[in-house]
Amino acid sequence: MNSWRFFVPLAIFAAFLGVAAWQLTQPKDEFVHSAMVGKPIPAFAMRPAASDRPGLKLADLKDGKPKLLNIWASWCVPCAAEAPQLAALKAQGAPIVGVAIRDRPEDVAAFLARYGNPFDRIGADDLSELQLAIGSSGVPETFVVDGQGVIRYQHIGDIRESHVPILLEKLAEAGE
Repeated sequence: MNSWRFFVPLAIFAAFLGVAAWQLTQPKDEFVHSAMVGKPIPAFAMRPAASDRPGLKLADLKDGKPKLLNIWASWCVPCAAEAPQLAALKAQGAPIVGVAIRDRPEDVAAFLARYGNPFDRIGADDLSELQLAIGSSGVPETFVVDGQGVIRYQHIGDIRESHVPILLEKLAEAGE
């Protein structure tokens, strides 16, 4: 009669092992599916984050020309690592606008002086409002936005050299 007390925990543990083993046999999906791809960016207007660039507002993304929207911060180490790739994208004709997250103007200026400034405009998102509204989970992230302000592609993490052609392709597709 008391033997069932031994078998119930053993059965629960065996069931847990079975579920874990089954999960390990499933194919790995490394792609993060964004809920905002295909949706318009909500209305926003941000003050300039740098003294030498204008701020950013929704109308800047709805001018008929696709753009890369880069979410970054001066305190973000991967943002510094992706700076050469942003410069390469700019050199190949990609229009890039930036959103500085929870940053001070003097820190933004120091970052841009050290790593370069590929941005046509830089908005200051002091409370991460736009960042959260467009489904960004961290910095850096880059979005391809078509000329009507609709997100067409989301790149999570820093841009590596191998990502440059992909972003240029997605930017060209957004312009079609």
